Amino acid sequence: MLRSMYSGVSGMKGFQTSLDTIGNNIANVNTSGFKKGRASFQDMMSQTVSGAQGAVEGQGGNLRGGTNPSQVGLGSQLGSVDSIHTQGNRQTTDRPLDLSIEGDGMFVLAEGLDGEPINTEATFGEDGLENLNTSFTRAGNFYLDEEGAIVNGDGKYLVGETFEGGDGQDYQASGEAGVIRIPENAQSFNIQSDGSVSFVDEGGNPQTAGQIQLANFSNPEGLEKLGGSTYQNTDNAGLMTEAGDGVLSNLDDLAPAGEDGTGEMVSGSLEMSNVDLAEAFTEMITAQRGFQANTRIITTSDEILQELTNLKR
Repeated sequence: MLRSMYSGVSGMKGFQTSLDTIGNNIANVNTSGFKKGRASFQDMMSQTVSGAQGAVEGQGGNLRGGTNPSQVGLGSQLGSVDSIHTQGNRQTTDRPLDLSIEGDGMFVLAEGLDGEPINTEATFGEDGLENLNTSFTRAGNFYLDEEGAIVNGDGKYLVGETFEGGDGQDYQASGEAGVIRIPENAQSFNIQSDGSVSFVDEGGNPQTAGQIQLANFSNPEGLEKLGGSTYQNTDNAGLMTEAGDGVLSNLDDLAPAGEDGTGEMVSGSLEMSNVDLAEAFTEMITAQRGFQANTRIITTSDEILQELTNLKR
């Protein structure tokens, strides 16, 4: 009887976690780049009443068959809370700084480490990415700051290969990672499917300000959520780098859109949440009924205990 009560308690805790996960999914149904979560469960240890036994020879030479183990389960427990990184629906916005990735890969964001500012007019250097706080996102709603640098809503810089030029000279690729800046004298700009940021200078000549680079992961579900639709690299995410060590250090560890297994970039659109409301409401009903059933276990066990205490009157 007491075992059934504790099993009911463990079931209630598990379904409460499931409801928490589903509630978070529904709350982020319209969040750009959001990836839904899923709670999974597993049974707890079981109490063995009698163990398994093979066939034995009894008295008089009679052979007695084997017996199976007898075990009583002690409830359920949370197995994992998975992050499902399937492709979200693409929403057209016609805004040039709204970007979505059709396929694998993530945008790379950078900010200064320990409060140190980033020099937006120079590259990060050969080992610059190791000296920065980097994070990753699928939310492609970017903006321009007062210096013309491309940033996200929290002011984190979008990382790419920088191009150097100006003063009458054509822009050339630097071969290093840095902050992509659009000059103040640019008449217009657009972003190509390979991540190239093109603009028309004051003389009417087409130029390239930089090329947005993407990071690719063999196991994106291993990323750790930081909030703000951003993720942090972990040892289990499988960041694909040139050295194969899973450590982001320089431009060679990134790839242009459409190369090295990354998807193409679509300008003027956003990848929305991959939460399916119909599926979420169905899971919510199932979790609610499961929670309700476990409360019935506790109620029934309590009634049996009450009957026992009423045996002596």
